[in-house]
Amino acid sequence: MSQARKRAAETEALFREVNERIAEAAERFDAERGEFQCECANLDCNERVEAALDEYEDVRSDGATFLLARGHENPSIEKVLRRERDYAVVRKVDRIASAIVRRLDPRAVEG
Repeated sequence: MSQARKRAAETEALFREVNERIAEAAERFDAERGEFQCECANLDCNERVEAALDEYEDVRSDGATFLLARGHENPSIEKVLRRERDYAVVRKVDRIASAIVRRLDPRAVEG
C-alpha cells in the first residue's frame, strides 16, 4: 500500500473523531440533525455535511464506512454505498486502508 493511501485512511479516521464529538454535542442538546465535517482524505477539506443523527449512527455502525461531501470520494480505496442529496456514504475496499480505519475506530476501542 502506498504511503498516500495510508495517509488517506488516517486522515479520514481523524475526521471521524471530530464527528464523534459533534454527534455527542448534538445528542446532549437533543438535536435531530448535525453538521458534520466531511470525512474525506483531504486534510485541508472544510466542507460540512448536514445529516440526521440516526443517519450518522447508521454510517458509524461499520468501522469502515464514512460520510463524505458529494464528489469527495476516493475510488482507489473506497466504494460508494449510497448517495444522498448532500453527501455520500462510502466503505473502504482497500484491505489495508480498511484495517487502518477499523483499528482507529473510536467505537471499537471503547468496546
